[in-house]
Amino acid sequence: MPRYIHQIPQWPHFQWKHELVTPLLSKVRHKQGRLKGYMEVLGFALRDETFLQTLTLDVLKSTEIEGEVLNPEQVRSSIARRLGMDVAGLVPADRNVEGVVEMMLDATQHYDQALSTDRLFDWHAALFPTGRSGMHKITVGHWRANDKGPMQVVSGALGKEKVHFEAPDADRLPKEMADFIDWFNSDDSIDVVLKSAVAHVWFVTIHPFDDGNGRIARAIADMQLAKADSDPQRFYSMSAQIRMERNKYYDILEKTQKGTLDITDWIVWFLLCLDRALDATDEILKGVLNKHKFWDKQAHTPINSRQRLLINKLFDGFEGNLTSSKWAKIAKCSPDTALRDIQDLIEKDILVKEPGGGRSTSYVLK
Repeated sequence: MPRYIHQIPQWPHFQWKHELVTPLLSKVRHKQGRLKGYMEVLGFALRDETFLQTLTLDVLKSTEIEGEVLNPEQVRSSIARRLGMDVAGLVPADRNVEGVVEMMLDATQHYDQALSTDRLFDWHAALFPTGRSGMHKITVGHWRANDKGPMQVVSGALGKEKVHFEAPDADRLPKEMADFIDWFNSDDSIDVVLKSAVAHVWFVTIHPFDDGNGRIARAIADMQLAKADSDPQRFYSMSAQIRMERNKYYDILEKTQKGTLDITDWIVWFLLCLDRALDATDEILKGVLNKHKFWDKQAHTPINSRQRLLINKLFDGFEGNLTSSKWAKIAKCSPDTALRDIQDLIEKDILVKEPGGGRSTSYVLK
């Protein structure tokens, strides 16, 4: 009896119960349309800011799902530079940050271009610019090989590992990926959002690379979601929602890969997660609109470039507490100048001190 779905003779002919899927799909499609309509009435500046916030969140959270934490400022700066956005306070980004951003932008900005083996290899090479995953040398820009034994997803201490999944043998990969790519590019028989869900689980099950399969699977799913929106600008983050539900995400993937080719449970979970991701967009929009209203209100208030830089960083989600020493470091000024900037904003009723004092004094927007 087959242990994994890729061992079933009918693989990869997936099935699902339309009576369970269709109502959820209709609800998600309605929310997508409503969000797109709402965004179209906003000005270009607000749309661009929301897009930048969303894509930054998408890159950060897709990587966090795999246990890797990127620098938010570097991610935001890398995206803004590549999109030609006029954003103050850009910082240099590491190679691994640039690689993840390059992959995500290629997937969502060029959603109407065909997927290919070379394109996937380019994405993989961008994710691992040094040819290593952590301390381990891996095959980069090519399918995994058999020299390291079966590709397994495991957890647990050394000697007590639990095998959650074993991928198809490496010898099968050329045909498996050729079939997947052909289907991805040509099959228009199902709704694009459903295709996103199927593509996600199909790619993860093949597991064609030594590492990075989850991130690339989510990029592939995002590519289909961008196609569903017919818009390269993204205003919701599926990866951010998956990160919040990471345990359930891994559980439903394992259950699906050990089940039958009826993937109804996976598709239902995917659509419900997408539905929650669309709802979460309200928080991103709220932050962007608050920032916009603030600058409208302060249009005639004298605010210098250092103050403008730090205020924007607070609106965009400042990591940790803002102290005078951090202000001086970020604004590249002396500690005395930082204190004068802060005191000026307190007097203008823009900043307030948080509880505490002395060296630990920190400040927030009022």
